[in-house]
Amino acid sequence: MDLEIRHLRIICAIAGTGSLTRAAAALGLSQPGLSAQLRRIETVLGGPLFERTPAGAVPTAFGETVLSRARAVLPTIDELLSASALAAAQGGGPSRRFRLGSVNAPLLGGLITALRTHHPGARIVSRDQGSSVPLVDDIAHGRLEAAVVGDSPGYELRARPGVVLHPVVTEPLFVALPAGHPLAARPEVTLDELADEDWASPRPDDDRHREYWSTTFLATGHRMRTVHEAEGRLLLELVRGGHAVSLCQATFEEVPGIAVRPIAGTPLWYRHLLAWHRDGPLAPLGPVLVHHAAQAHRAASTRNPAYRRWLRDHPGEPAA
Repeated sequence: MDLEIRHLRIICAIAGTGSLTRAAAALGLSQPGLSAQLRRIETVLGGPLFERTPAGAVPTAFGETVLSRARAVLPTIDELLSASALAAAQGGGPSRRFRLGSVNAPLLGGLITALRTHHPGARIVSRDQGSSVPLVDDIAHGRLEAAVVGDSPGYELRARPGVVLHPVVTEPLFVALPAGHPLAARPEVTLDELADEDWASPRPDDDRHREYWSTTFLATGHRMRTVHEAEGRLLLELVRGGHAVSLCQATFEEVPGIAVRPIAGTPLWYRHLLAWHRDGPLAPLGPVLVHHAAQAHRAASTRNPAYRRWLRDHPGEPAA
């Protein structure tokens, strides 16, 4: 078997989701089928790429080496494929394709809905990204047509030539607690009450969210003691298991074992934005995309009882 582009996407999907099951779902494959493909890929490359642990699939040292190459190669391949597709479309070839990106936020569905309404024949593909900065770079270099991104007050995303960053909505950050935590019985908690907690937080990235959180805590005379660096399901399991608390977007939906509560005084905020290229194919639809993204956020805000109560007590929020 020869190594193919799709094999590189499989490797990156497993690393990105941290799970063969979630990677299979994202790629539209069965879990056994994906496992079999991974075994063949590892045979071709000459070694195991992932270690299977109770927390999920973790890259081996060899796997990290392969991933660094795959992540460097795939954007160039995507750009080549996009240019080829555009040239074919201009010559009467295949229909248009829109490439979307998103950080962890509830707006992507609204963006896809808007595109399907205005371009019913288009092929729409998407991918997630932990940080907003690479997504903005991808739009600047023509690797994406639009993206859902976000930033923090005082740590706004840096503008890139040709990239439009349009605010959609600003929402508070809440705290996710183990359901059995004493503070979970409170309607809201204070930063003082959270000062001695162990925290689970995503790894620091170019968005500087961790820096914003830590600075906010320091301004109150406390230190945010992050003892677990995790995201996604692993972060949730750490909270659910009572090992840590974590910050979350106000639209985060409570799941069994986890309670979401506002922080008194609303000291922490998160701003959702849409990004597209000023000269790109979606520029004429910019206001429409923002409208649908805002609708998606409003729908998400109704699914969290804590956020519904917060909005009731803070008329006029969230604000673009």
